[in-house]
Amino acid sequence: MVADKPEPYAAGTIVRLLARSEVTGAVISADHVGGELRYVVFHGGAAHQYLAAQIEAISAPTRLRAVSGNELHAALTSVLVLDPDSDYLHSRNAGRVDFEPYQYRPVLKLVQADRPRILIADDVGVGKTIEACLIIKELEARKRADSVLVICPRPLVVDEKWRNELKRFDEDFVHLDSRTLRWCLEETAREGAWPSRYRKAILPYSLLDESLLTGQRNGKKSHTASLDDLAGELSFDLVIVDEAHHIRNRETKAYQCVQRFVDAADAAVMLSATPIQTHNQDLFTLVNLLRDDLVLDRDDFQVMLEPNEHLYNASQEARSASPSWPTGARAHVERALRTRWGMDVLAVDPRTKELLDLLSSSDPDKRTRVRAVRLIEALNTFSEIVTRTRRRDIGDFTTRKPSAPVIDFTETQADVYGAVLALGERIAATRAPEIPVKFLMSTLYRQAASSISGLAPLIEDLFENRLRGSEMVGEDEEFILNPDQIADFRAEVRAIQDRALTLIGAPDPKADLLRQIIEDKSSDTNNKVLIFSTFRHTLAYLEENCRRWGLRVGIMHGGVPDDDRRTIRRRFKLDRSSPDALDVMLCSEVGTEGLDYQFCNTLVNYDIPWNPMRIEQRIGRIDRRGQKSETVAIINLVTRGTIEAEIYDRCLVRIGVFNHAIGGSEQILGELTASIVDIATDLQLNTAERAAALRQLADNKIARIEEEQRLEDQQSDLLGYSGHSFEAAVAEASSEWLSEGKLAGLARQYFERLQPGRSIALRPGRVAQIPLRPDAAGQIATDLEDCRIDSHRLKRMLRRDRVVFHLTTDPELAEDDNEIELLGPAHPLVHLAAMQSAIAEPVAATMRVASDRIVPGIYPMAVYAWTRLGSRDALTLRIVADAEALEEHGAGLLSTSVGSDHRSISDLESRRLDERHAALWVAARDEHRDQQVASAERRLAALRSQKARRLSAIKRQLDSASHSDIKAMKLGEFRGAEVAFDRLLAAHEQAMNRADLTTRHLANVLLEVVAP
Repeated sequence: MVADKPEPYAAGTIVRLLARSEVTGAVISADHVGGELRYVVFHGGAAHQYLAAQIEAISAPTRLRAVSGNELHAALTSVLVLDPDSDYLHSRNAGRVDFEPYQYRPVLKLVQADRPRILIADDVGVGKTIEACLIIKELEARKRADSVLVICPRPLVVDEKWRNELKRFDEDFVHLDSRTLRWCLEETAREGAWPSRYRKAILPYSLLDESLLTGQRNGKKSHTASLDDLAGELSFDLVIVDEAHHIRNRETKAYQCVQRFVDAADAAVMLSATPIQTHNQDLFTLVNLLRDDLVLDRDDFQVMLEPNEHLYNASQEARSASPSWPTGARAHVERALRTRWGMDVLAVDPRTKELLDLLSSSDPDKRTRVRAVRLIEALNTFSEIVTRTRRRDIGDFTTRKPSAPVIDFTETQADVYGAVLALGERIAATRAPEIPVKFLMSTLYRQAASSISGLAPLIEDLFENRLRGSEMVGEDEEFILNPDQIADFRAEVRAIQDRALTLIGAPDPKADLLRQIIEDKSSDTNNKVLIFSTFRHTLAYLEENCRRWGLRVGIMHGGVPDDDRRTIRRRFKLDRSSPDALDVMLCSEVGTEGLDYQFCNTLVNYDIPWNPMRIEQRIGRIDRRGQKSETVAIINLVTRGTIEAEIYDRCLVRIGVFNHAIGGSEQILGELTASIVDIATDLQLNTAERAAALRQLADNKIARIEEEQRLEDQQSDLLGYSGHSFEAAVAEASSEWLSEGKLAGLARQYFERLQPGRSIALRPGRVAQIPLRPDAAGQIATDLEDCRIDSHRLKRMLRRDRVVFHLTTDPELAEDDNEIELLGPAHPLVHLAAMQSAIAEPVAATMRVASDRIVPGIYPMAVYAWTRLGSRDALTLRIVADAEALEEHGAGLLSTSVGSDHRSISDLESRRLDERHAALWVAARDEHRDQQVASAERRLAALRSQKARRLSAIKRQLDSASHSDIKAMKLGEFRGAEVAFDRLLAAHEQAMNRADLTTRHLANVLLEVVAP
């Protein structure tokens, strides 16, 4: 007797794939093929075919599956880790860096914007590079940063500044040279996609030329592909443009190449420390490049800017909290509404009505005032495009205590220094155009002032062409002399070298003073001393002396390998009681790029850079966020009678660089450096004339810095720079379920399931050592492949004969050890753990927590995932309960609760929660639709205003044109602009109909609250 065949699943039946239970879908149809029952199932946005043996129906459970407290926590964390549209920050603790809340502001602005494009215009030392790296990690966690291109000045490629910074975030980027760039373009032209091996790359500005742009070289078209050839084929998830002020001239090939890359990017970030004022063409150029859909032309820029002055005044009035603040703020808002942008756009913005209602309140309280300030700042027309954090916005880092003990040369040292000056006169007198006189003279002068003992090896490097400009006066290229160029003064240079050699081992007052400073510091609890010199030969001389004095010393310069740098920094950070600790660190500027030493409070400038920005970079290694001391000592060793001493006294001290940060004036300081070199190497000036010229230079630059600061104070908030509310915004965007503790618990559960019977000591504040059995290592490797997670780092580790993971969720513990895996939401192991702990259907749990926020008792609650669909999708976790207080504090209570064996939630309680959720969801859905419609209407109003202005301008040009060709061109431009605007308007009108709120039931929880 033949068994009856089961009836086919009806259309609409929800089924899941047996091989992948997390893949679910709905049956569309069924038929028979070759005697087998076949189904068409819709999932993942497409229809798929499966045989009956591959799928099973999902029946609604009569009771929710019960899980433990740890399983519930891991499941809720998994929801946020796996969902690319989570409304919470995924980049918290994403790198081996000590983060500050303000560094997340650009991340928040980018991910919350309708279009992810932003200009970060922070002061020097605030951490623009870190902010850009956080953006990479945030987008990576959201599956939106598979291909990333960083464009930066060549010195940052030569010195590997960007690459080293990215390594702190476990990102391995490659440098593109001319050959690899050409190959990438050819591959893109051939395959239609940028080659995967260079999907994360760093490109120097020096390669952005006519050949790259158009393929033209010397007026002839080359056979290699160009950016013009790849129109429509070039595509990046993210493009980062560092030092963006380099492309402020639209006519340059650099600008035009960057424009092609930015146009090809889904997200774009520009970084610039140069102060940008509203009257300056530079700001419009950069904003237009980023958002030409929003800021069409210079006229649009001015119209958009006009209301911001009034909004800024309204914000200041509200912040004053004076008795009359609502009246004063309202008057300023009404002035903003009388501007053209105010009438066209702000007037139809629902936030404006809410703001005016708040300002008309009869008895406004503190919450009203805070809400009013937020609304005023949100109305700023540039708030989502530009962010600027100044050092004073985040408070003084610490107080600088500079000092400058003066040293005299010995008689022999003075003779050698005099010979160097005479050599300078001899070099200058040759006036040979092929000899870089200023570089030669300034290098010799500065080395002699730094350490006479370093002269002999430096001169040898001159002859052997081993001298690198980037460690001297800021040159980008290698410094090379051919034998003919130095033949005329070889004998004189050799004579100085011979005299300098006789000083090795001779008395050295400068070195003796340094020894005294170190010995005086040794009596402090914090005995660390950071010593800077521009010259490697000086550093080598000092290292030899320090070892002879019995000091534990480390040395850091551009030639020290990355692994050694991390080890040396870790040892310098150790307490003096450790036998492995270092007391003294000798550094060059290049050697400390990307390394922070806020645990040290004493810095010695053994020589003084002529470039104030180099001085600021040195001091910024210790004068930064996280410095525990109230003061930091800046000790400048100055040798009397040197040109360095004149520059220090007449110029640098007066500029104030040793007393406070002036990094915001980078362009002015760059001009100052060039002028200092001109004056110092001008041998037509006598001592008095040089001193007068340096004083005059300082006066001029101080005046410009003060004027720039005044403009910055006046205009910074007009561009939405306000630095007052970032901590609250970061707190709002943070989730307990992505905290260190929850990520550690998620990973711990993964490894304990992977190797049953082995407990894992993975908790916040410690490093867990996890040896893996061969089968476990193989399973992780398979999971990485199956989940298409590309992690070359992990795959290399898993191929070792003995695999031992060192894991932590604490960035400080991972900072100096590259072998430690720092677990964050974007880490591949966390992603695998989340996939294992994810739940396909609702679960139930009973939990217990001690709290004084809620009256003790037994509370039923439900957890839902709400996803707001709109211009950008955003998922949040929502607690539903009978008590409003529990809905407000439920997430925090649930995150700190533990499993309990209390009774399960009843059917009646579950039904009441379901009804409560339905009411909340309907109200939230309507509110979200209203917000999305309001947002679209704001954009529509802006577009209509821009359309009217743009078409009116073209129409005037058309009417005034006399030549038929010009009329035809203008008519074509008019029609093209009209079509483009109508297309944008139609897209935004369509967006108004796409707003919705979806919901997913995650868990029912019976929470027992007890008194603490």
